[in-house]
Amino acid sequence: MPSSPSRRAPSGSPVRHAAAKKPHHTAPQGQPSHEIRIIGGQWRRTRLKVLDKPGLRPTPDRVRETLFNWLGQDLTAWRCVDAFAGTGVLGLEAASRGAAHVLMVEQDAVLVRDLQNNVTRLKAQMVSVQRGDAVTALARLPAGSVDLVFLDPPFDGPWFEPALKAAARAVPVGGWVYLEAPVAWTAEALAALGLQCERHLKAGAVHAHLLQRTA
Repeated sequence: MPSSPSRRAPSGSPVRHAAAKKPHHTAPQGQPSHEIRIIGGQWRRTRLKVLDKPGLRPTPDRVRETLFNWLGQDLTAWRCVDAFAGTGVLGLEAASRGAAHVLMVEQDAVLVRDLQNNVTRLKAQMVSVQRGDAVTALARLPAGSVDLVFLDPPFDGPWFEPALKAAARAVPVGGWVYLEAPVAWTAEALAALGLQCERHLKAGAVHAHLLQRTA
């Protein structure tokens, strides 16, 4: 793997408005679908079809814009994991901005198929798709081996704490973890995991956190 890039301090101001809903289309197989749009990097403005599934919440355009402003936009040589990939939009945004490798992990077989189709369409050779449990996949990574982990687990599940523990281990001191959750995590709860919240915004029912590993 390439050497770890320098990690810039986040910048920019939170954006508190979710993107407008896009019109729905029908997939060839008759399954309801809609489009997501990559907003930055080499695939900027590219639209990709994704399925509508219960609980699937693609990160809105404006939240993604704010997140990558925090991160500094240029992710050249970064190693990233999109741990609960879903539509894969966070991982694809990272790859579009120069990430050296993006691992997408998703449990749902139908979503995995769609992720692979979109990766093929984009000719995104730096992206790999793995079907499996996100926490297990993170735990199997060498400690400190990735620069950025995206965590957007199902809000009704028990994955938040174990996923944060695994992500904190996977990044080095100074590495980043992005978390979407239904509540804001306290500084005390994060400190117990060796993490510190550098940026936070609330967009609708979602709390977005940019966390940095401190210990």
